[in-house]
Amino acid sequence: MVAIPVIDAPGGAYREREIVPARTALLNIDMQNGEFNPDILARARQPGTPESEKRVFYERIDGIVIPNQARLQAAARAAGIEVIFTVLESLTQDGRDRSLDHKISGLNFPKGCWEAKVIDAVGPEGDEIIIPKTASGIFNATNIEYVLRNLGIEFLVIYGVVTDQCVESAIRDAADRGFLVTQIEDCCAAETPENHAASIEGMRGHYCRTRSTEEMIEEIRRISTAREKRLA
Repeated sequence: MVAIPVIDAPGGAYREREIVPARTALLNIDMQNGEFNPDILARARQPGTPESEKRVFYERIDGIVIPNQARLQAAARAAGIEVIFTVLESLTQDGRDRSLDHKISGLNFPKGCWEAKVIDAVGPEGDEIIIPKTASGIFNATNIEYVLRNLGIEFLVIYGVVTDQCVESAIRDAADRGFLVTQIEDCCAAETPENHAASIEGMRGHYCRTRSTEEMIEEIRRISTAREKRLA
């Protein structure tokens, strides 16, 4: 059994410790139809459209983020790890309950709309939890902390869109509330590669540990295999 480092161990060793699957949840941030769908991708590939200015962003979601998230979530489910989803979705049709920032930004996904649904390729299975929000910060705008405490969660694996906006807000707030956070770099995307890289580096080693999809899947499998051997 690996000894747990003391909290103030050098180099942030306590933050870098491996997850405990029974006390871990994946938190998928805002991977919904309104943020990405085949029509948006098609428009992004047409020169002169508003979406074309973020073509790199949409192509990263399509070619890297979605496949990696699907693989990661499958590995987590096989290990009995909770998978939780957040989506931008108002409680009303006209969005009068939205945060001031979202009103100023003109951001409204009415209650029950298709745009507020999680993208099918990375969507929930069974009774996995979906938590709607009307602000960037899931911890500030919802009762997610209450839900996580009820589930006995101590470790959060966070990823989604947009890296330097809602994902970063979730990581900072989760760390402030005493969760040990892992960010999956290649399961995230920002509107520019520069924004993505700057956010990843800003979070790394300060609010979370940073892993690739492959590294996280390998950790999950290694821990699960070790547990099975102990129980055999």
